[in-house]
Amino acid sequence: MSLLRNIAITVQELEPGEFHWVLLEAVDGLDDEMLPYQLLETSCEAYASYGDALVLGLSAMRRMFGPKGPLKETPARRS
Repeated sequence: MSLLRNIAITVQELEPGEFHWVLLEAVDGLDDEMLPYQLLETSCEAYASYGDALVLGLSAMRRMFGPKGPLKETPARRS
């Protein structure tokens, strides 16, 4: 079993020319053919391009989770 949380990044164009990064986390679903995600974090600021939003979203992800990535919390890690 993986020790990493399943995190996805995507970019949405909410208004023409205004791109926002969105971080999503997989949650357990009832259907084996679908993998549902819930919103984890999103940018408040709009960016001028898809690429800028994607890179800055990845940067936000690195700040959130550090060099080891999005580790699952276990009782031993809480202390």
